[in-house]
Amino acid sequence: MNDRSQTFPGGIGGLMPQYQKRRALLTGADLPPLDVDFEALKALPLPPPIMPRPEGLSRVEKKRHMLLGELQGHCELALLHGLLVSHLRKHTYPASAHALFRRLWAEQEAWLLATLPTRWLISAVITFAEHGETEADRNLAARMNILFSLMKIYEAERAFSGHPPQTPFRTQDRNKSPLPMGMTDFSVLKGDLEAHLLAPLWRDAEHAPATGKLTRHLLDILNSDDGTVFRRFALMREKATKSP
Repeated sequence: MNDRSQTFPGGIGGLMPQYQKRRALLTGADLPPLDVDFEALKALPLPPPIMPRPEGLSRVEKKRHMLLGELQGHCELALLHGLLVSHLRKHTYPASAHALFRRLWAEQEAWLLATLPTRWLISAVITFAEHGETEADRNLAARMNILFSLMKIYEAERAFSGHPPQTPFRTQDRNKSPLPMGMTDFSVLKGDLEAHLLAPLWRDAEHAPATGKLTRHLLDILNSDDGTVFRRFALMREKATKSP
């Protein structure tokens, strides 16, 4: 019989092997030199991936093949960004990777914000959590990492409710069981948890030279997305205030 006294048998420390496995070195082809011409890479559209995937590829070549499929319609600079993020999310990576990543964002920030899919902008800010040059950048990026990771976990569970992301829950269906770990409840009508969570991120972006614009850009996207928990609470709040 399974022991359910712990969600993760053996404690949170037991998750370390799974965490380490996802961060194994990407072996294979080298990155371009630090002085690579970014403008030239913008002019090179990505070729379609060869299907089926060839045998005998290195880990980097497999990653490139996957990115070619995901980033069709983009250019070699978008793919280089994807490869840099993939390298830097590992424990070990090419010596030039973090400097090339920082240079790319320093010189091409406007293009990256306007061009990359949101999924890759989120991956970029998460990468800055370990590879930002300043403490302000690393701190802000780490907090953005927590925000988006928890949103992903929550929205994945919400999908099992059968409700689409744009449909708010009915307030009359609320289960009044206590929140876990003795936490106090969140008031849909009067709660200020959203402000305390999001406003400091917006505020601190002003003082983060490398991640500030990226952070505010992502928060603007979050604010415009109609399928987040924040939008659903806003709709519930709006409906409740209009009810007689």
